[in-house]
Amino acid sequence: MPSTKSPDSSGLFVWAKDSMQQLNLEKMGQLLKTRFVGRHLIHRNRIGSSMDLARREAARGAAEGSLILAEEQTAGRGRFGRPWLSPPGENLYLTLIMRPEMERLSSLSIITPLAVCLAVEETTGLYCHIKWPNDILIGERKLAGVLIESALAGDEVHYALIGIGLNVNLDVEVYPDIAEIATSLKRELGREIPREQVLATLLNRFEEQYAGPPEIAFAAWQERLETLGRQIRVRIGDEVEEGLAEEVDAKGSLILRRADGSRLTIPAGEVTLRG
Repeated sequence: MPSTKSPDSSGLFVWAKDSMQQLNLEKMGQLLKTRFVGRHLIHRNRIGSSMDLARREAARGAAEGSLILAEEQTAGRGRFGRPWLSPPGENLYLTLIMRPEMERLSSLSIITPLAVCLAVEETTGLYCHIKWPNDILIGERKLAGVLIESALAGDEVHYALIGIGLNVNLDVEVYPDIAEIATSLKRELGREIPREQVLATLLNRFEEQYAGPPEIAFAAWQERLETLGRQIRVRIGDEVEEGLAEEVDAKGSLILRRADGSRLTIPAGEVTLRG
């Protein structure tokens, strides 16, 4: 299906879209306060994965802050290649294309879940916390997930892709496989939430954190980590480690204290709370 490009009245918000549109992109553009994040938007009603399209666009030279947004994904995935439930017209499925300096690459896993938390609280009043490394929870139920991939050229970042899946108006109870472990803004509030407002606020908060002092973002992210101080089991590839989630370092890696007192630095992994 051919794409069209349409600027809003400010001339700063441009999107390439399918002809059938469910999100009100004009309304979203009016709420957007960013300089560059989300200012170029490719919107698709149905797509395999926003990450896959973003990867192609990034390789073709898409500008930093470009946004791939889907109404439905047929092959959406989370961390470790797990499927991400992506029914049409209910949630937010998006990927941002960023081109940070190498020294800022690791901060993406800090500022992204923080931005999601801040956006949810600003638009709904619901408090979120973070399960290391980047799951966003309300209570003990998962609301959103973040997936970050990067392409490096020597000691430079060619691009980084930030995938976000956020359950907005999902009827979780319809899906027995996730009904006990997942939630949505609609489930928590008992009413539907305008996705345009959540999306614009998320992009606003992301750019704010991306451009702001990293130490402030780190402190706010660390404060929301529900994993710290708890006994955990963490899977790192084919290996499993257990111990106390003692702290995180400046790059966002988890410091695990084993039962024998030794400490292990874990850049990424899958955490399960023991007990």
